[in-house]
Amino acid sequence: MIFSGKNVLVTGSSKGIGAEIANVLSQYGLKVWINYRSSKEQADALCAQIKSNGGSADVIGFDVSDESAFVEAIKKIIESDGELSYLVNNAGITNDKLALRMSSEDFMSVIEANLKSAFIGCRESLKVMSKKRFGAVVNIASIVGESGNAGQTNYAASKGGMIAMNKSFALEGASRGIRFNTVTPGFIATQMTQVLKQEVKDAFTSKIPLARFGESREVAEAVAFLLSDHASYITGETLKVNGGMYL
Repeated sequence: MIFSGKNVLVTGSSKGIGAEIANVLSQYGLKVWINYRSSKEQADALCAQIKSNGGSADVIGFDVSDESAFVEAIKKIIESDGELSYLVNNAGITNDKLALRMSSEDFMSVIEANLKSAFIGCRESLKVMSKKRFGAVVNIASIVGESGNAGQTNYAASKGGMIAMNKSFALEGASRGIRFNTVTPGFIATQMTQVLKQEVKDAFTSKIPLARFGESREVAEAVAFLLSDHASYITGETLKVNGGMYL
């Protein structure tokens, strides 16, 4: 994988898919900024792991839904490295309930954490990347943003909104040399899915043409491709990493 930039900020990357994205991007030679909100120990451990493997990384803690904190974090990265080449908007939460029982607060809490934060990241990246007329952003949405899911009205809205928002940013960023793309993971093997009962896993797997859950690294490699020079003529697209579950 070839990259013309030198660093990347991955939000929500102290654990789970975000941590694997950070790890893979470091293996391709990028300096990775590992973002966390509350999991400092995990972020520090990942940073140490990347460095022990010969990679370059640093840790930056802030709440992505806090606009001023996000802006200041990007300023700090630029003060340190002289640029921000790439951004992966990965941070997000769930707050699942049936719509009939979902309050406006339940709905907006997920919109704020998932969609608003991605908007802030995309907007601020467009500002700073425009100075060099180079950069790329990948937004981590979800299969649920494409298909919907009972009990996840708020999550589906946040991820569906991210997919639509990405297209508009792609149109605005194109003349400045900035690319925006989205990845929509399906069912991925993580700590959250490991605790599911086998019959539940089997029920999900039966709906996946490739007949298995995906691996975090498979999502990370898709992200790496979209950020890299190999995808230099791709923008405004949604790359499904779901084993064929939603075609």
